Amino acid sequence: SMASPALLMRVVASAYSVAEKAATIVRNVMSAGDLGIVEKAGPNDLQTKADRLVQMSICASLARKFPKVTIIGEEELPTDDVTEELIEHGHCEEILKKPCPAQYTGIKEEELVIWVDPLDGTKEYTEGLLDHVTVLIGIAYGGKAIAGVINQPYYNYEAGADAVLGRTIWGVLGMGAFGFQLTEAPAGKHIIVTTRSHSSALVNECISALNPDSVIRVGGAGNKVIQLIEGKASAYVFASPGCKKWDTCAPEAILHAVGGKLTDIRGNAFQYNKEVKHMNSAGVLATLRNYDYYASRIPNTVKQSLVP
Repeated sequence: SMASPALLMRVVASAYSVAEKAATIVRNVMSAGDLGIVEKAGPNDLQTKADRLVQMSICASLARKFPKVTIIGEEELPTDDVTEELIEHGHCEEILKKPCPAQYTGIKEEELVIWVDPLDGTKEYTEGLLDHVTVLIGIAYGGKAIAGVINQPYYNYEAGADAVLGRTIWGVLGMGAFGFQLTEAPAGKHIIVTTRSHSSALVNECISALNPDSVIRVGGAGNKVIQLIEGKASAYVFASPGCKKWDTCAPEAILHAVGGKLTDIRGNAFQYNKEVKHMNSAGVLATLRNYDYYASRIPNTVKQSLVP
């Protein structure tokens, strides 16, 4: 008989279904009309009922199946009993059928850390910019992002009533990434994607130094990495300390699975072990191709002002 699927593939297959459930919750909260918005650190740092319910759903569903895995989510939430309707028991069969990359076949539950952003792009969600919104589940081993799931609950939402709403992108290092059409940005064009709501003099100084042909300002780290893998932007540049490990873990794994690169603004790799601090205080630089071109043009003044 066939050996049972490796732990990593079971975690990814479950995370896929858990992310689809999360997307349903996100859409239901929006259509019910009461977003239940609270400010955390200020008007650009919001939490909604969707952030809260989705995180409870993701963390409780994964913790039930994989009790020894460390799960770190963005929101500070009470660990009360989660209602049964928030629990997702399913998994994606198609993922379970794929062979696990050899270097990950022996992983044990207690060696995995899952970083969860229940709703990346909350501010955009509250403003109705629904295509910016993603649900992020990143899986780390040995401090490294090795697998990720990104769900876009509102993918296709402007395509009319008959369109299938939402999609799930997933990837594993050594295997590739699935659920989208990998596309490179136009050759010779420097299209920068950057923050929409966290702009600053430093962010703008950094972008100007890269002499871009155009700049796209959108919400959400997940959304920005999707712009890279679908060829809409050539570099994701964020010279600011605003982003956190749960923003970058899943997108980094997917980008790395297709040969891209994501680091801080100084070129350092992110660490995702459970003891690490949550803030990515030295910003983000990511590309699908030509990483060195952009890295070599980040001004020293910018690097000096952002300390890891």
